[in-house]
Amino acid sequence: MSAEAVHYNMHDAKTHLSRIIERVERGEEVIIDRAGTPVARVVPLVRRTNRTAIGLLAGQVDLSGDWDSPQTNAEIAADFGVGE
Repeated sequence: MSAEAVHYNMHDAKTHLSRIIERVERGEEVIIDRAGTPVARVVPLVRRTNRTAIGLLAGQVDLSGDWDSPQTNAEIAADFGVGE
C-alpha cells in the first residue's frame, strides 16, 4: 500500500467510481474530498478466507462417529436453550 492516499473531488469520484474501486482492489487508499476537505476514505476490505475451493478444510475438521447421535444433538440443543 502506498504511503500517500490518492484524492478525488466529489464530482470526479462519482464520474470515476469504477476506477476508484479498481485502485482500492489493488490495495490503494482513496480519499474523497468535498470543496477541498476530505470527507471519506475508501479502503480495501480484508477478506478472511476464500472458501470456494472444494476440500479447503480437508484434514482440519474431525467428524467423530457420534457427531449426529441423539445425545450430541441434545447437548447442542441445551447449549442454545432449545427444548427446555
